[in-house]
Order: sequence, then C-alpha cells, then structure tokens
Amino acid sequence: MSIQISKTALLLENALDYRSMRQDMIASNIANADTPFYKPRDISFEKALIAKKADLLQDKQQLQMMLTDTKHIKPKIKTSSYKPTLFFRDGHMARNDGNSVDIDVETTEMSKNSIMYNALIGAMKKDSAIFRSVIEASQKIN
Repeated sequence: MSIQISKTALLLENALDYRSMRQDMIASNIANADTPFYKPRDISFEKALIAKKADLLQDKQQLQMMLTDTKHIKPKIKTSSYKPTLFFRDGHMARNDGNSVDIDVETTEMSKNSIMYNALIGAMKKDSAIFRSVIEASQKIN
C-alpha cells in the first residue's frame, strides 16, 4: 500500500501520461505524412479519466483484511480497466497514394495537446504548492 497525499495528484499524473502518449501519436502521424496508405491515428482517453475520477471519488479508505490462515477467503482485488482507446482519425480526404494525413489538422491537434499538457503541469504545481504552504506554516507555529 502506498501513501497517497492527494487523489488529484494521481489523476493529474495519469492525465500527463496520456497527453504524452497522444503527443507521440501525433508526431508519428506527421512523420508519416508521405507514407503511402498511412491512416492518421489518435488516442482518446477522456472517458478513461472520467471513469478513474469517479472511482477515486467513491474509493473509501479501508483497512486491509489480515490473513492468518491459508483457508481464509482472500479479498477481491480491484483490477484497473482504465485504458485509452486507439482509433484511426477519419473524415479527411485521402490523396492519390491513399495517405489521409492532413498536416494542418495534425499541427492543430499537437498545439491543443501541448496547451493541455502545460495546463496539467500548472495544476500539478498548484496542487503541490498547497501542501508545501501547509508544511511551511506548520514550521512557523513552533
């Protein structure tokens, strides 16, 4: 069992991982702009994050069951079902070589993803600053 200071930090960490994966996916699309029959890929993780957030809000701190005998019933372990969805981005005209990568769309998506990534970094800094200020204030009480 790990010590968890903030549920927000865990959610932000997962969101940063997903944003990083999406950045790599978009960069791969741009790199393959001249590859014949290449279809641009994207990753959707918003539903996974919403489900994880709902699970974190419902999760209550519970004591772990102690097993003193091998015949005891083992507790159920929750498995993570939060997985991003990989899909092919459709709706763009394919060129004569079958490639449907649109550089304008890819650079726009990369910019949006970068802005969201930076916003998440800012939120993570703000979340840690709250705990830092509590620690500093508690040191001044003595």
